[in-house]
Amino acid sequence: MEKIMFIETGMGIDVHGQNITKAAIRAVKNAIHYNSMPGMRSVLPGNDINNMKVNVKLAVPCDKELLDIEAVKEVLPFGIVTVEVMDGGMVTTSGVVLEEKGDKNDLMYIVVASVEVGY
Repeated sequence: MEKIMFIETGMGIDVHGQNITKAAIRAVKNAIHYNSMPGMRSVLPGNDINNMKVNVKLAVPCDKELLDIEAVKEVLPFGIVTVEVMDGGMVTTSGVVLEEKGDKNDLMYIVVASVEVGY
């Protein structure tokens, strides 16, 4: 990325079900949910929103091999999206096992995201 215009951060949690992809998607949605970038198109090469570059950094506590990166990319509506995965986040207890929610144990997964936007 030649120029970073925005960095948005978020956190996502899967409280029941121990699904790392669900937690990662929630983290990315949390990072971008409250943002609008109406002037972005005017600074992009060719004034084309598809020339925007988006780099997602995910701090993931476990199950990296189960993370569906393509599903994470689908959350972002425009641009050329890349995803970096690193150690981080948290695994902690939810305090209860709810089998009807898909729980295998009482753990909840917390993922932290940083979304860099530029060109």
